[in-house]
Amino acid sequence: MIFNLPNTLTWFRIIAVPLVAIIFYLPVPWSGPAAALLFGFAGITDWLDGYLARRFDQTSNFGAFLDPVADKLIVSTALVLLVQRDPSLLNTLIAAVIIGREITVSALREWMSELGARAHVSVTFFAKWKTTLQIFGISFMLYRDPLLGLPIYAIGMGLMIVATALTIMSMLDYLKAAWPIMRGQD
Repeated sequence: MIFNLPNTLTWFRIIAVPLVAIIFYLPVPWSGPAAALLFGFAGITDWLDGYLARRFDQTSNFGAFLDPVADKLIVSTALVLLVQRDPSLLNTLIAAVIIGREITVSALREWMSELGARAHVSVTFFAKWKTTLQIFGISFMLYRDPLLGLPIYAIGMGLMIVATALTIMSMLDYLKAAWPIMRGQD
């Protein structure tokens, strides 16, 4: 089913992609916090759509396709925005590793599906944690300004460093799980 509540939440994430970018570039002092709030809300819908789909038995092939696309679009866009605003080596490496991993794992999943072995590359523990840390880290970095005396941007950067390590670990998990099939040793 294309139209149900979980898929509608996923569509919201896709619609939020250009909205986060537009808000991020608004020439107003609240653009960072507003972009962070919208990104954070979209991140919550990532968890919520999966929960609702399972809870109310509204899973679908379309939703299984669209959900990771929405996630990759919004995270990649936010990373590009952050690198554009602060083109430091660390930000660039974080974005390159995360976006590179997403491309690699997506290609691996597609290939494994063609081999009939998609179950070998299902979501892992590291992948769930890296997504959670990315949502918080990116939200904090988009927010940028100190809040209640806390260095929100620095906290976000710390979360993104940990998320990047988990990103690498999750990619290695997927590659390890797929390795026997890749070598023809199913």
